[in-house]
Amino acid sequence: MSENTYVSRRRYVVDLSLILSGALRSTMLLELLRTGKFYIPWAIINKLKQMASQGLEEGIVGIEELLRLRELGADIEYIFHDTRPYSSIDEIALAAAKDMNAILLTSNETLYKIAKAAGINSMLIKRQKPSGKPLRIRDFFDEDTLSVHLKEGVRPMAKKGRPGEWKFVILRDKPMTKEEIDELIREIIEEVRRTDIRGFVEIERSSSTIIQLEDLRIIITKPPFSDAIEITAVRPVKRLKLEDYNLPEKLINRLLYRAEGILIAGAPGMGKTTFAQALAEFYMRKGKIVKTIEAPRDMILPREITSYSKSFGTPEEIHDILLLSRPDYTIFDEMRNPEDFKLFADLRLAGVGMVGVIHATTAIDAIQRFIGKVELGMIPSIIDTVIFMYKGEVSRVLALKTVVKVPHGLQSEDLARPVVLVYDFLSNKPMYEIYTFGERTFVVPVSKEATRELYGTEEEKEEIQTARGMPLPYVIRVKKKAYIFDFGKAHGGKTVSAYLGSRFLFADIIGKSGTIRIDKRGKIGRIIKEALERGERIQFYEEEI
Repeated sequence: MSENTYVSRRRYVVDLSLILSGALRSTMLLELLRTGKFYIPWAIINKLKQMASQGLEEGIVGIEELLRLRELGADIEYIFHDTRPYSSIDEIALAAAKDMNAILLTSNETLYKIAKAAGINSMLIKRQKPSGKPLRIRDFFDEDTLSVHLKEGVRPMAKKGRPGEWKFVILRDKPMTKEEIDELIREIIEEVRRTDIRGFVEIERSSSTIIQLEDLRIIITKPPFSDAIEITAVRPVKRLKLEDYNLPEKLINRLLYRAEGILIAGAPGMGKTTFAQALAEFYMRKGKIVKTIEAPRDMILPREITSYSKSFGTPEEIHDILLLSRPDYTIFDEMRNPEDFKLFADLRLAGVGMVGVIHATTAIDAIQRFIGKVELGMIPSIIDTVIFMYKGEVSRVLALKTVVKVPHGLQSEDLARPVVLVYDFLSNKPMYEIYTFGERTFVVPVSKEATRELYGTEEEKEEIQTARGMPLPYVIRVKKKAYIFDFGKAHGGKTVSAYLGSRFLFADIIGKSGTIRIDKRGKIGRIIKEALERGERIQFYEEEI
């Protein structure tokens, strides 16, 4: 039977996919309005009502689409169909079309084929192609805009500049109205529904929606999650190649031949994702197979690089897919929760080259975020290179290795143990040592550049005192070449940690005579000298070994 015969019968059953996909606006369907009558199962209306009551944008827009169809003069009748024998709305639509000898209108290609196989007349109506008109939210952007912030009752604002050097700009004096915000949201949702590759809904919850539309990452929040309706749209300002960063040849060779556990760290807006994109393209041009793990999928990459979504796949599924597809490198953007760190570590230990993007204030903070999530001794096997981004540029590169030595700050050779040495990759200068002592893990700066001034406040001192117990009493004797801390023979053999305020200085074992001797000429000796001159007191706490 021809399609013209189908049209002449004038009876059409509309399924849910036709409403949600935006295909109700297609030219093909609009032509059917003049000659057809449309039947919509009441179960579909209930589903749209449920979605709308949960705050899901698709449900709200779907109801608006039906209202629009009625306004265009469509002859619509809502039908009640016994839902008990059926397990899904699709089955209800199929049964209604069969019982009424009507034509099923669907945008679901699988359902269309099932209907054909079952002998049910059906038409596949594709979603309308993008209008070609720019979204109105793009009117708030110019070439220097990183992000736009629109909130009900607040003047629209934009962040302009470049990574690390931006400023907030008020775009107009008139605050955004609820009607304006709602219209922008409706337009965004409709555009996403009309396109396949250019956009998709990454995450949809009752009060928040995250959308990727071309180069825009759009976050929509509503009450009760936020105090008012808000739209935040973020756009990458520029797309760089790795060569644009003017990296030293030593670092390029490291990335190409040796680095397989890379962290790209930095504060928000400092250019981490931009650098990760450049690195992914660099590996692809070198003939490497590259995949990405993202949530949301907002990296702008060539089609040759496949992006996997954490939002739609479980860690186990992503783990299995990556091991079976055997990529040379996987870009993980961004690592936030413990499951992300575990997945990164598992894949790295399985031999997959990993590049993780992580928020951190300093380069060492990126490494510290792994402490407690994986065994300390495993960290150099998981992370071998840390690239710290600042204002869109590579400001520091750290490398890691494990050595056996007496940790910095300890005095006795009996305390030698495995130490994770963190050093500046370009200068080979040691920066930090990470080691365990007792039940604690210490990250100790070993250079002036790395040392932080952490002479704590009284509140910080109270925190340490509460966690460690009461400090041990002692008498300090100042000799010509050393400081002697005398705790009394009763404390001989105890292991203690020394603090200046909240800053860890060293750990040592009290001798049989009840004393600890610190050489004045050493680094710790100089710190003690300066503290005594300021009138500060070193506190010693007993460690449980």
